[in-house]
Amino acid sequence: MNEQALPIADLDHQELFPIREVSRLTGVNPVTLRAWERRYGLIQPTRTDSGHRLYSQADVDAVRSILGWLERGVAVSKVGSILARGQALAQDSSAASNADDLARWRTQVREAVQCFDGAGLDRLFDQVFASTTQEQVFNDIFMPVWHTLRAAPRGFGQASEWGFLDQFLRGRVLMRLQLARAPRRQRVVLAPLSTALQELELLVAGLLLGSEEIGVVLLPASQPLQELALICRQLEPDAVVLFSNQRPTAELGKRLARLGLGCPLLLAGEAAEFAHDTLAGSAVVCLGAEVSLMRRRLRQYLAGQLDT
Repeated sequence: MNEQALPIADLDHQELFPIREVSRLTGVNPVTLRAWERRYGLIQPTRTDSGHRLYSQADVDAVRSILGWLERGVAVSKVGSILARGQALAQDSSAASNADDLARWRTQVREAVQCFDGAGLDRLFDQVFASTTQEQVFNDIFMPVWHTLRAAPRGFGQASEWGFLDQFLRGRVLMRLQLARAPRRQRVVLAPLSTALQELELLVAGLLLGSEEIGVVLLPASQPLQELALICRQLEPDAVVLFSNQRPTAELGKRLARLGLGCPLLLAGEAAEFAHDTLAGSAVVCLGAEVSLMRRRLRQYLAGQLDT
């Protein structure tokens, strides 16, 4: 498809640029721009009714930012995660103040857990949800405390504190997953890459990956990988997402190729970052580890706008 440059007057009126104009402004050829969009999900131009790409000034700025990271030696497969983190901070003009608020919430969560104060933790959870986004509730407040307690040396009482918080969060996430159970236009199955994954990590991933368009069928943390094909034959999902926050083994590609799911296979979590280069050129799509990036790439893939 050849994108034709629009008259300058039209560009000024629409504040949108055709691909060849973006190429002229940035020095990036159209083939590369399309690859950054379809393979890595780095930019998201709008489309005309005839299918031509149109880029906003923000898209042009994003292209220049991508070039900056590439010039610093960052692999293109890693740039998406960096941009996602930057965009999350940019959404709040008072990022420093916001960081202070998040740290204060984490401290209050930690204090409530130390006292095994279930009622206090309930109140905190509701207050945090009313004050910030669902993604921040888990990724920036509750889960960091959970990870710290889980990783800490097992002093007296720490195992009990972690168990207390783990049980509380599993209950809350399950409740929200129940509320989100409604028919969606598309459906994906979310499963653990290995049975070593903690149940709460999988539950939170399922909650954060879902949207108004995409429903998530969550399998248990104990789900055997070799039995996924059986489930896929029964459910016929639009895709299967395997989730893991651990470095995958060198045999991952061969293991995934043997599954025979009969539907698209995607990888999410830290494992997707580790395996991105290894799985390049395979049928497995790596969604990344950043929640906003995972959601965006999943949406793009299901819409046919992200290459494998």
